[in-house]
Amino acid sequence: MTPTLRRKLEALAERREEIERLLADPATVNDAARYRSLMREFSQLEPIASGLAAETQARADLAAAEAMRGDPELAELAEEEIAAANARLLELDDALMAQLVPKDARDDGGLYLEVRAGTGGDEAAIFAGDLFRMYARYAERQGWKVEVESSSPGEHGGFKEIIARIDGRGAYSKLKFESGTHRVQRVPDTESQGRIHTSAATVAIIAEDAGEIEIEINPADLRVDTFRSSGAGGQHVNKTDSAIRITHMPSGVVVESQTERSQHANRDKAMKRLKAMLLEAETTRREAAQAQERKLQVGSGDRSQRIRTYNFPQGRITDHRIEGLTLYDLPNIIQGDIDDLIERLASEHQADELARLTQGG
Repeated sequence: MTPTLRRKLEALAERREEIERLLADPATVNDAARYRSLMREFSQLEPIASGLAAETQARADLAAAEAMRGDPELAELAEEEIAAANARLLELDDALMAQLVPKDARDDGGLYLEVRAGTGGDEAAIFAGDLFRMYARYAERQGWKVEVESSSPGEHGGFKEIIARIDGRGAYSKLKFESGTHRVQRVPDTESQGRIHTSAATVAIIAEDAGEIEIEINPADLRVDTFRSSGAGGQHVNKTDSAIRITHMPSGVVVESQTERSQHANRDKAMKRLKAMLLEAETTRREAAQAQERKLQVGSGDRSQRIRTYNFPQGRITDHRIEGLTLYDLPNIIQGDIDDLIERLASEHQADELARLTQGG
């Protein structure tokens, strides 16, 4: 670890001690909002303080073991303890470096999942449906709530487009790597000659939580249209113009909501999604320069980037962002067993961030 990174860690540990004193102050205790904010920061800094304390202990253990080398009867034991202490120090060094990786303030929140059929006609719509079910099943296994906001079914199954809100702690942190173009290679049910077709669908993951970015939406910039809902919800839904379409004129972003019975409820849902989309666009703009330096375009919402191929004849799935990331477990993965993929992508992202820290430090 470089001296610059070491100083950053020590400064964060000092900040943790400062927060501990502030939390004991009656004035802080009486200010609920400030108390919650400080507690959140304290919990984020606690692993750094614990890691530095463990490192101090490991250095003391190493010094004690080295002092034993002069005793012939303890020399063999000393070498074992020296090796163990050095291994522990390397482990702690990696763990402390990981604590310096910037935390994404949006990670703990939910997200909007958008899946759209791309090239490939009916087969692309069917594949879009497969992808949506893959994510929905994964979300259900995590105990998250999946709520479809809007959908446009394909003529022979699947979806031309489907948009859903996924609500659950840490949902965005897990699925933010999924944005991009997903390609499928398989023999469609409608193919009489047994030929393999290639189709595609795009996925966008949009954080629901604003994180540290604030954005103001001027009501004068919005065009709000009402129309009759065509979705489920009983007879009442189809008899009134309860559905809402909001167009943000400066950006051209359009959102719709028609799943609720009342116009007011649909407007609230549409506004939440509009804000999330505008925040995602602003976040992407700010991170564009950094993203060019990364192998992994994490959570950028860049639908033009081909990120993954699902080859059904070979039972193979390949992620093109990471060299060598090919798994021969497609039947289980398409059923929502994507934990291994997500963990590999998260590890690669952390390695990239650590490399950038080391270069900068």
